[in-house]
Amino acid sequence: MTVHFIGAGPGAADLITIRGRDILASCEMCLYAGSIVPLSLLAHCKPGAILIDTAPLTLDEIEAHCVAAHHAGQDVARLHSGDLSIYSAIAEQIRRLERHGIPCTLTPGVPSFSAAAALLGAELTVPGLAQSVVLTRISGRASPMPACERLEDFAATGATLAIHLAIHALSEVVARLTPICGADCPVAVVIRASWPDERLMRGTLGDIEAQFAAEPAERTALILVGRALAAADFRESALYSVDYRRRFRS
Repeated sequence: MTVHFIGAGPGAADLITIRGRDILASCEMCLYAGSIVPLSLLAHCKPGAILIDTAPLTLDEIEAHCVAAHHAGQDVARLHSGDLSIYSAIAEQIRRLERHGIPCTLTPGVPSFSAAAALLGAELTVPGLAQSVVLTRISGRASPMPACERLEDFAATGATLAIHLAIHALSEVVARLTPICGADCPVAVVIRASWPDERLMRGTLGDIEAQFAAEPAERTALILVGRALAAADFRESALYSVDYRRRFRS
């Protein structure tokens, strides 16, 4: 028996990986984060599989379901939104599984910032402007931010910021970043990227609050900040230049 952690992707049912889809189709039980994973993904599950929404459950209860499946010899698909590598809370689950000697696998998913960039039709790294993307958040009830990971310090690097789990505190984000980035710094708020009701707001630190106030959202949104979002006059990468020597070009 194995617990298979699967990144479901940003929302659209066809943005799950082929591997993730196939694992879903093979497991006798699926524990899914019903508050943020679209139910359409459950169509990939094995017919007759036990489906359990973990949104109202505690970690102890999720652990108990995995232990019961372990004793019954049933493989479990543990379906999380986005990608498993950030803000997925799998580390604590894996630690508990290890205590019971329950093996697990991890299957990555399409991360939300990638889906947001696709909706923007933009590259988050642009030559001469930004060559780094910082995936971060602000302090919340579930997890405070370490003192050394200040939003202002990340902004000072000039990297593109992908700020997760912070749409409820957009005004705080604007207030903290404006003195560093400037009121004219481009901002995009991407709401429910890849879902049927996805929305996109483009603006600057100076006007994004007013836009958002007119069409608010409570969750499942990403804030992108950085000069790369509105890049127009930038030098092209040398990668495809006629003068660039590379082993694949004679």
